[in-house]
Amino acid sequence: MALDRLIEGILECKNPTVAGLDPKLDYIPAFLKEKAFAQYGETLEGAAAAILEFNKGLIDALCGIVPAIKPQCAYYELYGWQGVKTLHETIVYAKEKGMFVITDGKRNDIGTTMQAYAQAHLGSVAVGSQTPEPFGGDALTVNPYLGSDGVTPLLDVCKAQDKGIFILVKTSNPSSGELQDQVFESGETLYSTVGGLCEKWGEALPGKYGYSGVGAVVGATYPEQLRELRRSLPHTFFLVPGYGAQGGGAKDVAPAFDQNGLGAVINASRSIMTAWKKNGVPEQDYAKEAAKEAVRMRDEIVGEIGGLSRP
Repeated sequence: MALDRLIEGILECKNPTVAGLDPKLDYIPAFLKEKAFAQYGETLEGAAAAILEFNKGLIDALCGIVPAIKPQCAYYELYGWQGVKTLHETIVYAKEKGMFVITDGKRNDIGTTMQAYAQAHLGSVAVGSQTPEPFGGDALTVNPYLGSDGVTPLLDVCKAQDKGIFILVKTSNPSSGELQDQVFESGETLYSTVGGLCEKWGEALPGKYGYSGVGAVVGATYPEQLRELRRSLPHTFFLVPGYGAQGGGAKDVAPAFDQNGLGAVINASRSIMTAWKKNGVPEQDYAKEAAKEAVRMRDEIVGEIGGLSRP
């Protein structure tokens, strides 16, 4: 099961974190942009080429330290088909380096349309006698607010292709409570209801470490809800955004973990990608500085949770 592979990567690296690759041109060192623009001009192709070289440098520096990357589709779609091509090439490159890839697309639809999203990001598609993988991610973030009709089409693809999904449950943004904290007559919140559905959907994708292939996105900015959901969702692995630039710290994310230091992977994006800017180092050292920040993050979180062990 796909999330078993993520857990194995976490154990191998002794690091329960994922590096978000959400690149803006402002994050990219001038020497990379100048090189790309010299070849392609100040065009979408030039922007996409600069982003790809930036990502490859980060992946080279981070593989072996961080078990996974999480590219956010929007930052690639921003640069048109050229950017989407860079998303594909980034995924391929990371997987060649042995990294797990969580594609952050937050896809949401029903029936055959959702099946198409599943095949695009997690599966394969028939092209004559061949069945190539369009993107080849290992897991995909999913918006569940169309109900089971928007999730069950993914489960067959996940089972057949050994892939996973992360369902939005309690997100890290300030206004998430406008919907997610709403309370039903039963006294149950919307986010806890969706969490319960994750447990139910996950029964179709059991894993050997006790966590299913249906994970949940639960933000670091709401540590009490994180603690509540960890208790109530024993078979659901968490993807935890909100660490670093959004304000979450090691103490905030600690409730996401089980007694073995497993059960969650913590995302940081901007703090890793822009560490070279924050620390004022030469731009050629951007990847080295990203690796230092990833190690600092790892040590802070592992120190807070008391280490990781195999169940």
